[in-house]
Amino acid sequence: MRILANSVEEYLAQIPEERKNILSKLRQILSKNLPDGFQEEMQYGMPSFVVPKSIYPLGYHVNPNLSLPFIALASQKNHIGFYHMGLYAHPPLLNWFTRRYHRVCDHKLDMGKSCIRLKKMEQIPYSLLEDLASKMTPKAWISVYEKQLKP
Repeated sequence: MRILANSVEEYLAQIPEERKNILSKLRQILSKNLPDGFQEEMQYGMPSFVVPKSIYPLGYHVNPNLSLPFIALASQKNHIGFYHMGLYAHPPLLNWFTRRYHRVCDHKLDMGKSCIRLKKMEQIPYSLLEDLASKMTPKAWISVYEKQLKP
């Protein structure tokens, strides 16, 4: 489901009504729990939390004009996507998250490399996502990210 929007507000205005409250709650969780330094912006057509170029001037290696991505949210056709780059790049964080997920959720984790597919809207583990958001500072994310770039 491609949504064309230039701002987070435009994005939210275009998603199905039943998802607006969920995405708003996820944004609020991220805004409240991410360590200082992350910034919200639209990136790749999704509301995203990034390390801004004021902190990491090199930007994203794929497109140095972009801030370094960290977490993004998207209303997809059959789920809400919660994209967390730290889960993909930092195995200890992924291991922590998957262990905790199985403790707090009674349904199977549906996840790609960095995308947690939230299909059961009434069973989103908000408190776990709060904890996840607080686990990595911009400085730590930059360090993990730069290690991934080395051959």
